Amino acid sequence: MAATAALFIVVLVLFYLASSIKIVRQGYQYTIEHFGRFTAVARPGFNFFPAFFYRVGRRVNMMEQVLDIPGQEIITRDNAMVSTDGVVFFQVLDAAKAAYEVSDLYNAILNLVTTNLRTVMGSMDLDETLSKRDEINARLLGVVDHATEAWGVKITRVEVKDIRPPADIVNAMARQMKAEREKRASILEAEGSRASEILRAEGQKQSQILQAEGRRESAFRDAEAREREAEAEAKATQMVSDAIAGGNAQAINYFIAQKYVEAVSQFATSPNAKTILFPVEATQLIGTLGGIGELAKDAIGGAQAVAKPAAKASGTVVRRPGPFETQG
Repeated sequence: MAATAALFIVVLVLFYLASSIKIVRQGYQYTIEHFGRFTAVARPGFNFFPAFFYRVGRRVNMMEQVLDIPGQEIITRDNAMVSTDGVVFFQVLDAAKAAYEVSDLYNAILNLVTTNLRTVMGSMDLDETLSKRDEINARLLGVVDHATEAWGVKITRVEVKDIRPPADIVNAMARQMKAEREKRASILEAEGSRASEILRAEGQKQSQILQAEGRRESAFRDAEAREREAEAEAKATQMVSDAIAGGNAQAINYFIAQKYVEAVSQFATSPNAKTILFPVEATQLIGTLGGIGELAKDAIGGAQAVAKPAAKASGTVVRRPGPFETQG
C-alpha cells in the first residue's frame, strides 16, 4: 500500500512538473495569468510556471501578418461609385497590449482600415483615386498606424489592390483617352506642317536673295561692259575726229560705211519678218565700199612709204606690189 501511494505521488509530481513547463515556439509569445490576472509574457523557448497557479492566457503571433480588405463600394467626391479592395501588413510589437487592449485584434484592424478607406477615397475625385494610389496608401497608413499604436501593433504597409469604376465610366474614359491622343496627333501633325512651311519659306527666301545678288552682280557687269563699250566708242570717234581734223577725208567715209553696214545687218537679222523690202541704191553701197577701199589703200600706201627708205638704207630688196596694192 505504501509503495502504491509513493508511486502515485511520484506520478502526480511528474504530471505537475510537466504541466508547469511551457515551451514557446519561435515567432510567438504567450501571456501568463495568475488567477486570471496578467503577470508576465512567456518568450520563445523553455518557461516554467507552476501549474494551477499560472496559466497561459493568449498565444500571440509576433510575426508580420497580412490581412485582406474585402471589396466594397465607395462613392467619390464627384458622385462616382467605384469598387475597391486592398491588403494590410501589420506586426504585433507588444503581446500584452495586443491581447488585453482590444477584444478582437484582426476584426478591429479590418474595420478600422475599411472605414478610413471610405473616408480617404470619398474625399477625392474619380480621376484622383485612379492616379493617386500612393497618396491614398500613405494617408491610410498614417491614420491606421496612429490608431493601432495603443494596441501594441505596428502597421507596416497599406496597399489598395484594385479600383474598378463602373463600365459606362470606363467606356467614357476610353473615348476621352482616344480623343486626347487624336488631339495630340493633330497638334503634332500641325506643328510638323508649320515647321515644313517655315523651312520651305526660308529656302525660298534664300533662293530669292541669291537670285537678287546674282541679278545685281549681272547688272554691275553689264553696266561695266557698257561703260567699256562707250569708252571704246568714244575713243574711236575721237580718233576719227582727229583724222578728219588732220585733213584725211577718207576716215569719215570709213566711219559712215561701218555704221551703214551695221544698220543693214540689223535689218537683216530682225525677227519681225523673214523678208524685208526697202529701197537701197546699189551705186551708193558701191560708193561706200569704194570709200572704204580708198581708205585701205591710203593706209597700206602710207605703211609702204615708210618701209621703202628703211629697206634702201639696209640694202634689202623691196617686193613688187601685187595687183590690189598701190605703189607709194
